[in-house]
Amino acid sequence: MNPVERERLRARIAGLGFDEVRFASVGQVPAGRFEEWLAQGHHADMAWLERGAAARLDPTRVVSELRTVVALGVNYLPEGRAGTQGRWSKYSLYRDYHDTIGTALRRIGEILEEDYRQTRDDYRAYVDTGPVLERGWAARAGMGWQGKNAMHISRTHGNWLFLAVVLTRMEIPPDAALPAVASAPHEIEGQYCGSCVRCLDACPTRAFPRPGVVDARRCIAYHTIENRGIVPRELRRAFGGRVFGCDTCLDVCPWNRFARAGRSVLLEARAKLVDATLLDLLGMNAARFADAFRGTPIKRAKLTGLLRNACIAAGNWDDTSDWHFGGVRRAEVVAAVERLCAHESEVVRAHAVWALRRLCVETATRVAGALRAGETARCVHEEYEAPPE
Repeated sequence: MNPVERERLRARIAGLGFDEVRFASVGQVPAGRFEEWLAQGHHADMAWLERGAAARLDPTRVVSELRTVVALGVNYLPEGRAGTQGRWSKYSLYRDYHDTIGTALRRIGEILEEDYRQTRDDYRAYVDTGPVLERGWAARAGMGWQGKNAMHISRTHGNWLFLAVVLTRMEIPPDAALPAVASAPHEIEGQYCGSCVRCLDACPTRAFPRPGVVDARRCIAYHTIENRGIVPRELRRAFGGRVFGCDTCLDVCPWNRFARAGRSVLLEARAKLVDATLLDLLGMNAARFADAFRGTPIKRAKLTGLLRNACIAAGNWDDTSDWHFGGVRRAEVVAAVERLCAHESEVVRAHAVWALRRLCVETATRVAGALRAGETARCVHEEYEAPPE
């Protein structure tokens, strides 16, 4: 493919709704410290990252005779940037990007097959679902670099890009990486961050053992989305009112001053999510959860995860001012949390007990007696046996 044909293909892909379309030739994989990160256990219990490590480090295991990685970006910064009050990560305020961007990736596949004689064996396309180091390939293709917050940063879009890739056997002339990335391809963290450490200083749980490396075991985003079990007690107060994800290390980045709201061609906003109150979440059952969050990324947390997170937010009521209750009384929140102390999930019960102790000692004492009189999980007992906070 010559440069003119490359630009024609770039324009066609951009016309599907992608804000960034860049090309990287396959050479040494831009792995950075990925193997070291895994070896130190920073991936927590996300075992799929370890299982797919070989393919991430050698993409020819996914597509043999691979020649080009097409790096794609979709700007998801919401209009006005406000409205989430920190409770929801910005990306969760849309219909699930796996579905909407995935549709566009399938259309790219059709273009490759119809116009470039590719077969389905000649390419693979992923949006955060395959064994691919998306941020490394985006940097190699000149889309930006990996910041000290371990996120991809763009000079044009700041921190607000969904990343996707197409692996193909087609030989496409590559785009140039940014100069500092090109000169040090194995040191991929923070090349254009300078001396700034705002993201590291702002992290509520101190989840960065060093610049560019995030320890998921201390990360609010990991715990509110991926963790299916107990959130460590020492981290809970730092959650504040967050119930799904955390954008703190993204929000504070100075590069965001250049970002503009996304076109949302490939995104479908679900703005009503920001109107949900803490009482709404504490009162969720399976039917309400399915109705409210069907087709959104929030479904990944599952009902028990969302209830657990809502209990933590309730226990932090005195530590956060971003829940707008209007005329709702504290007693109503206490009652909602008390009901969750009898929830069928031991994970929900344990966090409800913790929240109740922080909200109302008198009610917590009464509930403790009832729980100890019945059959309860050890994790619930441990919440009462631990020193009060």
